[in-house]
Amino acid sequence: MAYTTINKPTDYFNTVLYTGNGTDGRTITGVGFQPDWVWIKDRSVARSHVVQDSVRGFNDGNKVLRTNGTDSESGTDNDVFGYVGNTNSDGYTLEDGTTDGRYVNNNTETYASWNWLAGGTGVSNTDGSITSTVSANTTSGFSIVSYTGTGSNATVGHGLGVAPKIVIIKDRDAATDWAIYHGSLGATKFIELNTTVASQTNNTAWNDTEPTSSVFSIGTGGIVNTSSRKYIAYCFAEIKGYSKFGSYTGNGDADGSFIYTGFKPAFVMIKRTSGVNSWNMIDNKREGYNPQNDLLFPDSNNDESDVTDNDILSNGFKLRTTGSGRNASGETYIFMAFAENPLVGTNNIPATAR
Repeated sequence: MAYTTINKPTDYFNTVLYTGNGTDGRTITGVGFQPDWVWIKDRSVARSHVVQDSVRGFNDGNKVLRTNGTDSESGTDNDVFGYVGNTNSDGYTLEDGTTDGRYVNNNTETYASWNWLAGGTGVSNTDGSITSTVSANTTSGFSIVSYTGTGSNATVGHGLGVAPKIVIIKDRDAATDWAIYHGSLGATKFIELNTTVASQTNNTAWNDTEPTSSVFSIGTGGIVNTSSRKYIAYCFAEIKGYSKFGSYTGNGDADGSFIYTGFKPAFVMIKRTSGVNSWNMIDNKREGYNPQNDLLFPDSNNDESDVTDNDILSNGFKLRTTGSGRNASGETYIFMAFAENPLVGTNNIPATAR
């Protein structure tokens, strides 16, 4: 685990909420940096989660991927329904496409945008057996990696300088599932971002080989390594005081579980790995007070779920539910969390619960 030099987490990750106005070229501000990975979801209507990044390129509707689907970049109608245009030092523009911008900017509909800073458009990386293009931010432990599959066991450079705890991969050229490596599951297993299924044991995903400080390994599985197909990977190393990627066991109690992160979270994403349940997402902007932290679901186009059972605390998060999606007794869960306020370093902002 690396140690934080981050006193202001919003310089590297930030959630922005906005209401669509149906205007082509509309500018979204308040991100606080020029984002390299943008993830947008309509909160008020059942529409897809859409993601774009600086390595594949913004300002192109055919570069949109959907976390709740298997679609390739060009295998959808993404260009019709809107996308992120140009990015700038405090946000980005929204393009309505050829119809009405409903994915990102439909009039009167409310949206959440999660934004991460990497390292720009990317540079060539030859650390692995496959040459990759990498946009890396070693301070925050985040990189975006593009590579072309070979169909044979291989390694791919990630540019972080420390081993990532999470690797999220999508085939850009074909309709396949999203594959996730999570350090708490290990390299013998993978889990899918776009489905509700439990973790799966399969050596063709990560070749049963843990990531190193320079590369992650991929097997022969088409989900990560079909010959001649292009892939995009989002890699996260754990930075103490800024990010935490771990696991917990549910206790089935409406007054628990509490999960320690070492910081006040700004964003948490959870998945049950021992059974079938949706991914769950909360953040510090929707609704912004305990326990009213509403849910969205990366594997589903469902609109926002109004719940009253998630606490964001000064040093972690607490689940006030017995539900199987987050806290069933004896079930195992993985999570990824990013900080609003760190509890280490020279941060002078008090980290308080809400």
